[in-house]
Amino acid sequence: MNPLSTTPDAGRETPRVLIRGTGLLGASIGIGLRADGHEVQLSDPSGTAEAIARDIGAGSIREVGDPDPEIVVIAAPPEVVAEEVADALVEFPQAVVLDVASVKAEILRALRELADGRAHEVTPVDLTRYVGTHPMAGREQSGPVAARGELFTSMPWVITPAQDPATGEQVPTQAAVAWAEEVARRCGATVHYMDPQEHDDSVALISHLPQIAASLVASRLQDAPTSALALAGNGLRDVTRIAASDPNLWVQILSSNAAPVVEILHGLRDDVARLIRTLEDPRAPGGQADIAQLISEGNSGRARVPGKHGAPPQSFARLIVIVDDRPGQIAAVLNDVAKVGVNVEDMRMDHSAGHQVGMVELSVLPGRRDELAEALTHFGWKVVQS
Repeated sequence: MNPLSTTPDAGRETPRVLIRGTGLLGASIGIGLRADGHEVQLSDPSGTAEAIARDIGAGSIREVGDPDPEIVVIAAPPEVVAEEVADALVEFPQAVVLDVASVKAEILRALRELADGRAHEVTPVDLTRYVGTHPMAGREQSGPVAARGELFTSMPWVITPAQDPATGEQVPTQAAVAWAEEVARRCGATVHYMDPQEHDDSVALISHLPQIAASLVASRLQDAPTSALALAGNGLRDVTRIAASDPNLWVQILSSNAAPVVEILHGLRDDVARLIRTLEDPRAPGGQADIAQLISEGNSGRARVPGKHGAPPQSFARLIVIVDDRPGQIAAVLNDVAKVGVNVEDMRMDHSAGHQVGMVELSVLPGRRDELAEALTHFGWKVVQS
């Protein structure tokens, strides 16, 4: 079938898919689409990455003579995405081509330059078959060994169809956009539409800034005394978790989206400078109020972050269950929670420094906390409400 000739609504087709780039995202997409019945071909400059992706079930390595794909997913590093998209549009003139890079405006600009430069060639770069996308999912680990078929389940996947700068009309065909959306849905994601620049402004705030903040905080730990690090709890682990990300990838991401990031960092710099001035003399008139205001502003921003499954923010009640540090304890707690019939909205774990016990923090609906605490106490667990 030719994806350009029909939309997914016309039937339950499973177009042949080629994934160029078998890292975390590419391999995860391959696993997800194969589970949905698609034939998936794989291609990567690294033969090792190809082989690993094949071995974990992401697809088969594309060979000379294989039938052409009907959908091509470019899952390459941002700095080469535009060239990869252009090459795929020329090599497979009947295929829908989409990329999954985390920046969109810079790639679109580069792709338009490539298309203009190749306009005189026998097979031009046809941007009506290209759709920019960005699955908002990932892990601290990289490469195909970290791939998961459920990586995108219930996660946002942004579709950013280009518009003609002169007319404002959508450039890709409606069928191409529909198939890009279908790829996202078949991987389990929730679809959002944005203008490419709106997307880049948004991810600068909700993705790139947190990465920078985590890395800057974690960098302060390089020469920290071991005695200080021994006191670390979930607060430090939460803040620095994504500091384990791939530096090479983030060089490309931040370089490609520098302007929106710099604008946000200017605001952050002003806040840091304000706090420094206050803390240099915290007992001065207004100092205490200024500190409280800064923390309060953080409370307000945090309260706006959507809750579970993208639902409106909701304050859950929390309780902590003390468990022995031995196998089976977490499962036993959750089994007893299930007996009570209370749904766990969120869960996190920590270990008590110097003691062979762990702490399991459960978040539940406020109206069920007391009931659950009483039941778990009855089952013999030590429960602390917070």
